[in-house]
Amino acid sequence: MADNTDNALKRTSLNSWHRANGARMVSFGGWDMPVEYSGISDEHVAVRTRAGLFDVSHMGEIEIAGSQALEAVQRISCNDASRLKIGQAHYSGLMTPQGTFVDDLLVYRLADSHFLLVVNASNIEKDYKWIASQIQAVGDAVAVDASSRYALLALQGPAAMDIISPLTGVDLTAMKYYRFESGEVAGVRATVSRTGYTGEDGVEILLPSNNAEKVWKEILVAGEGADLIPAGLGARDTLRLEAAMRLYGNDIDETTSVLEADLGWIIGWKKEDFIGLEPLRQEKAKGVTRKIVGFEMLERGIARQGYEAYLDGKSVGQVRSGTQTPFLKKAIGMIYLPADRTEPGTELEIEIRGKKARAKVVSLPFYKRVRS
Repeated sequence: MADNTDNALKRTSLNSWHRANGARMVSFGGWDMPVEYSGISDEHVAVRTRAGLFDVSHMGEIEIAGSQALEAVQRISCNDASRLKIGQAHYSGLMTPQGTFVDDLLVYRLADSHFLLVVNASNIEKDYKWIASQIQAVGDAVAVDASSRYALLALQGPAAMDIISPLTGVDLTAMKYYRFESGEVAGVRATVSRTGYTGEDGVEILLPSNNAEKVWKEILVAGEGADLIPAGLGARDTLRLEAAMRLYGNDIDETTSVLEADLGWIIGWKKEDFIGLEPLRQEKAKGVTRKIVGFEMLERGIARQGYEAYLDGKSVGQVRSGTQTPFLKKAIGMIYLPADRTEPGTELEIEIRGKKARAKVVSLPFYKRVRS
């Protein structure tokens, strides 16, 4: 991420608030976004121990509606959307014909024939064009890029539910993970889902862009007693890495298959068909030749994205994601290794500033919260 105040950058409806409240702004995916306020480590630990509030309104929202909307969603994504009831969501992949990722996304079933897809900010235009072109053959289904209509706020952390509950009539105590419901938050009509990208409990709130600042401010006031703080994209990245959540552009892309990314659980194997199914079936039968793994450093140094990795002195590719985690206090990362060298305990070397440092493969996720 690089500092950028280019006027061409897109801005969320909270941009003025971020700047007025000391956020360090960076260019990310074509957007002017807050990377940190009080510091990445401080914000990371706050989410793990209390709560943090994120503006993730740069994410894209694509709606698919029509009598054959389900068939359209089934065609373009790998998970089985027929299993979703109204008010349920799931994680899925938008597939290429090769079984690799156009993008990863969340799929929400709003009604029998109405779905909402939340996609990555840098991929909105690409995803929309791909989806619109691929569902033409389905029949009565239309895709609409509705991103400009929405703001998206994420309240995450062990205190998140206590903070948001007094502000909404939605019964969050009864809401299971990957469920959502429409209602009011701070007097504003919104959709509240029990989802997130941090490895913690919490909610994501989808609401009209023009009401975002009002709701944002009221959540911060409601969270004062719990020491809630605003958090930026820097902490969001270190949090998701601790939880081993894949990041498009780093850990998954159009060169990585769903099985290589160790995400076979999001494939609807019983579906009759979807884009990329046959290559994935063949790969499943033969076995993958490489697979993503987690590693932690055994020697001093932080393995960053793009650093070269070695097994037995031979290069095996580059680190996909890597950081020093503020909560676990370890240097960790993810990388693709040959399938026969992915067992926990396997040692490798990472070249850091011209010197090779030892690391070892560990089980994923690095961090898993204790569920109450």
